Amino acid sequence: MPSFTPIFFFSVFMLLLTFSFAGDIVHHDSIAPKKPGCDNNFVLVKVPISIDGVESGEYVGVGARFGPTLESKEKRANHTRVAIADPPDCCSKPKNKLTGEIILVHRGQCSFTTKANIAEEAGASAILIINNAKGLFKMVCENETDIDIGIPAVMLPQDAGVALKNYIQNKSIVSVQLYSPRRPQVDVAEVFLWLMAVGTILCASYWSAWTAREGVIEQEKLLKDDSDELLNIENAGSSAFLEISTTAALSFVVIASCFLFMLYKLMGRWFIDVLVVLFCIGGVEGLQTCLVALLSHFRWSQHAAQTYVKVPFFGAVSYLTLAVTPFCIAFAVVWGVERRVSYAWIGQDILGIALIITVLQIVQIPNLKVGTVLLSCAFLYDIFWVFVSKLIFHESVMIVVARGDKSGEDGIPMLLKIPRLFDPWGGYSVIGFGDIILPGLLVAFSLRYDWLAKRNLRSGYFLWTMSAYGLGLLVTYIALNLMDGHGQPALLYIVPFTLGTFLSLGKKRGELEILWTRGMPKMPCPHIQENHQPVDE
Repeated sequence: MPSFTPIFFFSVFMLLLTFSFAGDIVHHDSIAPKKPGCDNNFVLVKVPISIDGVESGEYVGVGARFGPTLESKEKRANHTRVAIADPPDCCSKPKNKLTGEIILVHRGQCSFTTKANIAEEAGASAILIINNAKGLFKMVCENETDIDIGIPAVMLPQDAGVALKNYIQNKSIVSVQLYSPRRPQVDVAEVFLWLMAVGTILCASYWSAWTAREGVIEQEKLLKDDSDELLNIENAGSSAFLEISTTAALSFVVIASCFLFMLYKLMGRWFIDVLVVLFCIGGVEGLQTCLVALLSHFRWSQHAAQTYVKVPFFGAVSYLTLAVTPFCIAFAVVWGVERRVSYAWIGQDILGIALIITVLQIVQIPNLKVGTVLLSCAFLYDIFWVFVSKLIFHESVMIVVARGDKSGEDGIPMLLKIPRLFDPWGGYSVIGFGDIILPGLLVAFSLRYDWLAKRNLRSGYFLWTMSAYGLGLLVTYIALNLMDGHGQPALLYIVPFTLGTFLSLGKKRGELEILWTRGMPKMPCPHIQENHQPVDE
């Protein structure tokens, strides 16, 4: 492994942890007061259009609080001709006669319910209201009472409404359907995403514990041989990974918050490109590290893995590393260029998982004290930037950045994502890297402790901590569905489960002091205890 790798990964570590979010990249609606006759849930509405009898695309609108509910099945929704209101705002009785058409009106001059009542009295079967800005607006009732509107009302974004109006003014016959398909309560994407997150931590934990145990075995052999080169070997290996100190854990909130706020303010297509480049560099390093570690266990590749050549800047590099690096670079470049195609999420997840596993192998917590400080800070950070930031910025900063709302892209690259396969609205289920890496540090620490203490699964800490993570992530997705797809701070649920389980179990077994301070089981040789000291970065 190149000598600069630990420093590089610590440099991107805080950037990766900036994104701690679980949710769906789909449209979401705010909550508005309900009253009799004005108590519909806000729903997205599909509006497929036909021009002169030929299907010509589809728009998406949002249904109003008032009016009847729309059909959920496309086959039950009738094709209905669209007419332009005269006057355009529909705040007075239309001059044109309507016989069941859907009336197209502009927003403004009077309330939404007034427009709907006038359109219904004029004979319209539904009303399409063109927003006066990009995006959608939730139509509610103002101070009206006894609301009884019998036609559906749908808000269209400005560009969609203008396009429909232009077609009609060009003497084309425009007809539309209005229907609102329901989203499934649970999508298979969330199941696979849960398996991906849990599986990633499992792989990273076993790799980290195996490396730690191999290091201890090697040192024990050297001690038995009474080698004079022991100190030099220990110092040479001390750069193989980085341990987070208490100071670094405390600084997490400040540094990660600065990163996130910078992304929020500077978010744009050019900034996404910068993130993509950084992600590709990290992905290449992570994929290379994982492939080399995997292939070096095969007999046919062991010679290449153990034979080194000196490369400028990188130092001693094995022939196996040189062999797999071009493939890793090509893989990342192809993903970066083709990242907007429908199947690009596969490449993003492969690069992301490899990067996460490598980070969890290189960056470690030395004891439970540092783990508690880090996860507690992350717990507060997640809550603030998902929920509290709404009160300050009038939108959730974490969700806006994760979705890439201001960039024109479908989310940032620092996410694991899977398309919602059975959702008629499409979109992706996503989870931020921070929701895997942060608790993964604690889970990996628990397995290293178990292996060095020679504990089995039942008497150790790993099984319980790993199960707590899986359960916490499961509760996150349950909350996500109960909240109608609104993004959730996953660490709000994961941290109490994982950290609470570890602390409670350690206290019950009387080992909390050892876990809290030393972080390693009592070993026969003091040299092993002093092998790696936490460093401030």
